[in-house]
Amino acid sequence: MPRSRRAGPARGLFRTLNYLAFVPLASRAPMYGRLLWALLRDERIPTARKAILGLAAGYLASPIDLVPDFVPVLGALDDLAVAVLAIDLFLESVPDALLEEKLLELGIDRSALERDMSQVRRLVPRPVRRLVQRLPDLVDGVGTLVQRSGVERRLRTWILKEERSA
Repeated sequence: MPRSRRAGPARGLFRTLNYLAFVPLASRAPMYGRLLWALLRDERIPTARKAILGLAAGYLASPIDLVPDFVPVLGALDDLAVAVLAIDLFLESVPDALLEEKLLELGIDRSALERDMSQVRRLVPRPVRRLVQRLPDLVDGVGTLVQRSGVERRLRTWILKEERSA
């Protein structure tokens, strides 16, 4: 009876090969992390756009995956695809002038960022990218509902109150 998944060393080898393409990017990850953090802290970016990264972080922290980790190749790539798509959508929503300001502030070469994003985008199938490109409109709609309900204002008041008392 054929085995449906690879066992032991073969499975580890395939997982390792999947990640080898990202070794050059690993050294630049802290720099890109600082860029994302600076953009998240900037008040000029709407909260609804920042929520894209929050949703992705929630998915990555969740034990539930769209594709289970034991599925060769795809199992290891679904988390990466979610992270790439979320970061890509977030960066696309940042006004060019603001992105350029933060890149200069942090000493990041824009062409290197574009090259690295292009490299990791190749892992996400085109139909998935097209579908996810519609997500910002949905997030904006939810953001509008949250603003109309007053939840955002109450949450900000509560957070500021907690910070003052600490």
